[in-house]
Amino acid sequence: MQDTITEIVKDTTPFITSDTVVFGLLMVALALIFYTSHLKQGFWFKFYKIVPALFMAYLIPAIFTSVGLIAPEWTTVQESGAVVEGSTNLYYMASRYLLPAALVLMTLSMDLKAVFNLGPKALIMFFTGTVGIILGGPIAVMVIGLISPETVGGVGPDAVWRGLSTLAGSWIGGGANQAAMLEVYEFNPSQYGQMVFVDIVVANVWMAILLIGIGKAAKIDKWLKADTSAIEKLKEKVENYSSKVTRNPTLTDYMILAGIAFGTVSIAHFGAGYLSAAFEGFVTGLEPGITRNSLTFLNSSFFWMVSITTIIGIILSYTKAKNYEGAGASKIGSIFIYILVASIGMKIDIMQIFNNPGLLSVGFMWMAIHAGLLILVAKIIRAPYFFLAVGSQANVGGAASAPIVASAFHPSLATVGVLLAVFGYAIGTLGAVLCTVMMRLVAVG
Repeated sequence: MQDTITEIVKDTTPFITSDTVVFGLLMVALALIFYTSHLKQGFWFKFYKIVPALFMAYLIPAIFTSVGLIAPEWTTVQESGAVVEGSTNLYYMASRYLLPAALVLMTLSMDLKAVFNLGPKALIMFFTGTVGIILGGPIAVMVIGLISPETVGGVGPDAVWRGLSTLAGSWIGGGANQAAMLEVYEFNPSQYGQMVFVDIVVANVWMAILLIGIGKAAKIDKWLKADTSAIEKLKEKVENYSSKVTRNPTLTDYMILAGIAFGTVSIAHFGAGYLSAAFEGFVTGLEPGITRNSLTFLNSSFFWMVSITTIIGIILSYTKAKNYEGAGASKIGSIFIYILVASIGMKIDIMQIFNNPGLLSVGFMWMAIHAGLLILVAKIIRAPYFFLAVGSQANVGGAASAPIVASAFHPSLATVGVLLAVFGYAIGTLGAVLCTVMMRLVAVG
């Protein structure tokens, strides 16, 4: 019996399984990226004119995973035949501890009034991204169904459209919305893993494309004939303030910044625990149906953690704590963001893109429709690439990655990504239900 298990279950243990060693490897990679990206001549100088450093912080960990050096999760088959599941906690650490710390440090110097002065284009592009996901699903299912009916077929709990509903929930809202769609449409749990796989691969490939585009933002804005004056004004205002309060930071400054950052993390987790538990009773007490499932984000501790962190950051931006931008608050926040990017990168195995071409083709076509609609609307309203990228990522990536894309333009813009992503949680389930209704109509089977 043990021999049979050993034959069926593939051992996928990476070369390095210790989080301590993997974290050190990622930090060395980030250090080399920063070193090479700041060289003023030679190959690397030319290379980083084309490829942003932030993208390399994402790509190199992905390569490490693809060659089997590290892995986000794995299966170990012991000599006895016993099967042991393993995984890394680095992404959890980065998203739950470093992300909120980064958000509050980057928000200290924020000018909320100036953010609102960016105008309605940010919201227009966000909703365009939402519509792109809602329409992209049924169109992709219909087109792929004409080419390969079995890819989007299935009946009962195995119907592919039921599984794709979870992608709609994830790409409009987030993890809580994705879980809600799994409950609403009762997709076969044993098949759910392949939907998660498509979610990870397609969403991360799209984020990689957006990061590459950041390096060409000026050219893209010129092609879009975009008015970037409001964004540049905000960046200039923050930079002027930063230079005005800049000082040689002391150990006391760093300790206070650490207290602000991780004190906020502590408060956010404490508050999130109570609020998510309180709303869980409220949500589960509602009658089963769309109303209950559209409110599932309220019992998500991640949602409340990000929301509380953002509120604390905004409040502190109106106090003397704002002056700690001069001691490097946003720079430290950027370090945390880069670690988060690296931990996201290690979740993708590039070689697995070829393992399930049918479902992946649905996902990539879906995302292409989302992207195409964003580009079309951006061209029409002359929206800057910043709004296109952040509006998209606030949908597809949520609060974990929207600030990454936003801060790549400038640390002061991270809050824009967070605010849009939080809004995405609120509409995620309703948008996903609308998308799923249309996918069901065009599905084969």
